[in-house]
Amino acid sequence: MNKLYIGNVSEQASALDLESIFEQWKIPFSAPFLVKSGYAFVDCPDEKVAMRAIDTLSGKVELHGKVLEVEHSVPKRQRSCKMQIRNIPPHMQWEVLDGLLAQYGTVESCEQVNTDTETAVVNVRYATKDQAREALEKLNGFLMENYALKVSYIPDETAAADPTPMGGRRGFNSRGPPRQGSPNMGARPKLQSDVPLRILVPTQFVGAIIGKEGATIRNITKQTHSKIDIHRKENAGAAEKPITVHSTPEGCSSACRNIMEIMQKEAIDTKITEEIPLKILSHNNFVGRLIGKEGRNLKKIEQDTDTKITISPLQDLTLYNPERTITVKGSLEACAKAEEEIMKKIRESYENDVAAMHLQSNLIPGLSLNALGIFPGAGSGGMSPSVVSGPPAGAQSAYQSFGPQMESETVHLFIPALAVGAIIGKQGQHIKQLSRFAGASIKIAPADGIDAKQRMVIISGPPEAQFKAQGRIFGKLKEDNFFGPKEEVKLDAHIKVPSFAAGRVIGKGGKTVNELQNLTSAEVVVPRDQSPDENDEVVVKITGHFYASQLAQRKIQEIISQVRRQQQPKPSTTGPPGARRK
Repeated sequence: MNKLYIGNVSEQASALDLESIFEQWKIPFSAPFLVKSGYAFVDCPDEKVAMRAIDTLSGKVELHGKVLEVEHSVPKRQRSCKMQIRNIPPHMQWEVLDGLLAQYGTVESCEQVNTDTETAVVNVRYATKDQAREALEKLNGFLMENYALKVSYIPDETAAADPTPMGGRRGFNSRGPPRQGSPNMGARPKLQSDVPLRILVPTQFVGAIIGKEGATIRNITKQTHSKIDIHRKENAGAAEKPITVHSTPEGCSSACRNIMEIMQKEAIDTKITEEIPLKILSHNNFVGRLIGKEGRNLKKIEQDTDTKITISPLQDLTLYNPERTITVKGSLEACAKAEEEIMKKIRESYENDVAAMHLQSNLIPGLSLNALGIFPGAGSGGMSPSVVSGPPAGAQSAYQSFGPQMESETVHLFIPALAVGAIIGKQGQHIKQLSRFAGASIKIAPADGIDAKQRMVIISGPPEAQFKAQGRIFGKLKEDNFFGPKEEVKLDAHIKVPSFAAGRVIGKGGKTVNELQNLTSAEVVVPRDQSPDENDEVVVKITGHFYASQLAQRKIQEIISQVRRQQQPKPSTTGPPGARRK
């Protein structure tokens, strides 16, 4: 793959012009430039140089007023199922990329290419030519975290006629053995985790951890290939100080073990007799899944590592501190093992949420994930306040940029009756702020009776407004303890669909609704015995946690849009424009 195609070449350009550009950017070439009308070809010494030429020149360098396009030269007969995706965000989780690629077909392999660039590059092979062509068309220029993906074919020497699909279905769960390049096969290098390790250490040990002129902390950083921040200035006078470790999961665990060893030695030297536990900080969003149903996950970690683990109560959370303290007691070796297991669970939760969020961004065009303010991102000191924080800068502009083309939707969300006061807030302040932030109309319906256990929240607005408003309501119920510490917030959402589209939502023999439930993990019910209302609409009931509910809502709205488009009358092919048919 060392032959390059250079496109958008000016008619005035010569081989000497192209040679001078390559020489200016110190990119070697191994054969003369072959210049045609509007394009050119050149050979590079090897694939690495070709990659550097693409990253350095394509879309960035002008020649005679035209910006050059540089990519691998691939003969038409070799444009098959293989492509290269460049300019992938450096901190992108592989699970998110896998989910994005799977939307266009069955991915047979996905391998990272080693380059000198900050961004990542992967070579991808799809099961069929059509899947590869669709992926190339949809992904080239696709924005991910402000990085525009660059996608091009790469030569496929084995290219022949389209292979017959072997039952590989579109979506996230392709069958068969793990494909080459998947994370569980170890083909990809270990990357820095997006979730830093956050621990609390007694203030009296901070000096020993830093060492004389910072020698000790520098040594830990070097040995573990990590970046370690000791937040000495936070909480002046506090008995404990937070430490943030940025590295691979292995690097974080190694740094944690080193810090525990230093604290243990310092305790012996200063004749401190009480046990020094390991204290890990975790964003509250992930603690429920760490604990598991009926505390099973936490109990298993305790049993497997021979430790005692406790978690600080929800009441300790504040607007500015959404973190819970996970205290681990046991031997140093046991605490180190427990840290690995705890952080593994937390990272899994984070990655699942990120994947769900990015899927939402693909389902809702223009959705700004950074502007939602409902998801904990990796901030300078760890995880940011998320659902409990106020609307971040740019939230309103993100809503406005969503555009007038998106139709308003109405969703009925059912919340515990006791939570109504928390959602409304003092003198209605909270619900007003929420409405402004989300760009949605939010109203609480009257109670059905004195003993009603649920109340209906009526939310009207376009898809992004729905996402923001519902996300904040889910978060508020969790933060204000309307669900137990071991429970995940699951709510009922009702949306109305035209009666003529209900059959499509159900599918033949319930096939569509079953597939919908499998894909989204939400429970979706279309009651068969209901009669259409005055608007000829019926109710679809969705039950699940936030991401599951959102995904189901979006998929159902897609089905409704498809049905409506199919029912639109086709324009008449005869008669003058605007003439009425008799």
